[in-house]
Amino acid sequence: MCGRYTLHHSPDEIADRFGIDPGDDDFAPRYNIAPSQLVATIRHTDARLVARCKWGLIPFWAKDPKIANNLINAKAETLAEKPSFKHALAKRRCLIPADGFYEWKKQGKAPSQPIYVRRRDQGLFAVAGLWEEWKTPDGDRLQTCTIITTEPNELIAQFHHRMAVILRREDEAVWLDPGLQVADALQLLKPCAAEELEAFAVSRAVNAPSFEDASCIAPI
Repeated sequence: MCGRYTLHHSPDEIADRFGIDPGDDDFAPRYNIAPSQLVATIRHTDARLVARCKWGLIPFWAKDPKIANNLINAKAETLAEKPSFKHALAKRRCLIPADGFYEWKKQGKAPSQPIYVRRRDQGLFAVAGLWEEWKTPDGDRLQTCTIITTEPNELIAQFHHRMAVILRREDEAVWLDPGLQVADALQLLKPCAAEELEAFAVSRAVNAPSFEDASCIAPI
């Protein structure tokens, strides 16, 4: 999920799973979510709310928005040190709801094979994220986000050297707690158990971000 994921469950299923108002967002089925697109994030204020952010973080101090191209992911191991992420880690944590993600398995000289990964129960899950608000030169405000990654578990290590942080369900509220200290937040950023996930090959059509329908996640 470092660079492509899905969120195709119904709005009611998403609202029930994450304790949000189903009217907050229409949650149209998505089968090939890519960087630079608007994605759903869940935050905590007085209650949980849904906000759309552009995927690719622009720190509040940035001069050039193109920095977002390099900040679609944030390494858990260096979050507290990097200027791009440390302020958001302390104050602007979010959940990014998903139900699957893609990785690409290298095959020597042959084209890489896209692999779809999901929970074995095919349920929803939350990825740890950070968000920021950046003021454009015209004075508008743009909200952006990044996905936090960590070392891969045994399953994902077959395809990639990093994986998105899939939070344990009991840790989701903790991650959103405004009072959570940075040191404690970092302790939550671990790879999920490999046995909770399954993976299978899918069509190379997902290579194109513009291609998006249910066939993206059909096993081949």
